Amino acid sequence: MVVALQLAAAIAAEIIATTSLRASDGFTRLWPSVVVCVCYPLSFYLLSLVLRQISIGVAYAVWSAAGTAVIVIIGVVAYGETLNLLRVVSLLLVVLGVLGLQLSGTHR
Repeated sequence: MVVALQLAAAIAAEIIATTSLRASDGFTRLWPSVVVCVCYPLSFYLLSLVLRQISIGVAYAVWSAAGTAVIVIIGVVAYGETLNLLRVVSLLLVVLGVLGLQLSGTHR
């Protein structure tokens, strides 16, 4: 249970950092830049805690795939990026790949 919360927090911190990276406008805006510099290290720290109990392949796959999927949704909703069939199918393949890794075993 704790590891799932740590992984969820790592994913949330990565999503916040990535969204703030866009808002930082090339690190020319102070507060979004500060958020980036705080949230990326926090995300990696939390991910490192997760790696004590879950294999690196599965943990990284879940972390990166969840972050990618949410960032795509944020891009579409907040920034007007396009969502076409190829993007949807590609995201579904990523999710299916992570599910396959999860089903193959998560513990070291």
